[in-house]
Amino acid sequence: MTVRIRHITIDCADPYRMSLLWSAVTGYQEQPNDPNLPTHDQALVLAPDGSAGLLFIRVPEPKAVKNRVHLDVQPLDATRDAEIERILALGASLVGDFRRPDGTGWAILADPEGNEFCVERSAAERSS
Repeated sequence: MTVRIRHITIDCADPYRMSLLWSAVTGYQEQPNDPNLPTHDQALVLAPDGSAGLLFIRVPEPKAVKNRVHLDVQPLDATRDAEIERILALGASLVGDFRRPDGTGWAILADPEGNEFCVERSAAERSS
């Protein structure tokens, strides 16, 4: 027997705000028949292909230490550097920059609540 990951759940203070940011980053959308609202204690954005969605759950305590699990994201239609700039403009912050002069490497960003994630090179950049 095997399992499928249904959701990746992220604890946060403001699920609605997080759903807006991550929807803009990934293109995932809320369920039309169950929209995310600022007053809700959870918010869900779903992948268009049916793969794992992102579920944000309100918790009272703030993030205190480095994530034990994080997302690695890969641009679909932009370069790594362009995607980093786009995500920073959406409200993320740069935590660590491991980009190398030869074009390899990645950057660590954090969402507005401090959850780290990595932005890697696009598939086109990896194949060149």
